[in-house]
Amino acid sequence: MTSTPMKTYLITLYSPDGPPPPEVDLDAIMAEIEKINDDIRAAGGWVFAGGLGDRAAATTIRSSGSGEPVLTDGPFLEAKEHLGGLSIVRAPDYDVALGWAKRTAQATGLPIEIRPFVDDDDPGQRPENE
Repeated sequence: MTSTPMKTYLITLYSPDGPPPPEVDLDAIMAEIEKINDDIRAAGGWVFAGGLGDRAAATTIRSSGSGEPVLTDGPFLEAKEHLGGLSIVRAPDYDVALGWAKRTAQATGLPIEIRPFVDDDDPGQRPENE
């Protein structure tokens, strides 16, 4: 039996600044996200997922190439939306990963971006359990 090679994808979720509006049912959203994550696990595609702290907790580090890097409190970009969470998944093809990303968009109502990793054949890009 030949196994299908798995590619690695980054699925990112973009959140608006500030707390969620009162009409948003976070418990229902998180329950749906957990169903999606369970399906990803069952398909053997789970690598990692996590939510990120508020963008005010960010530190930006810039290097001019000479001397010490400069640290600045806050995010790199000023925007009305910020990276709120991410998932790294493995899938046999883009359409499978895209399906998980679409389900995440439907569950959250937020913008979702999906991108493949480059050099996926590089052992440094593979999860350790492969």
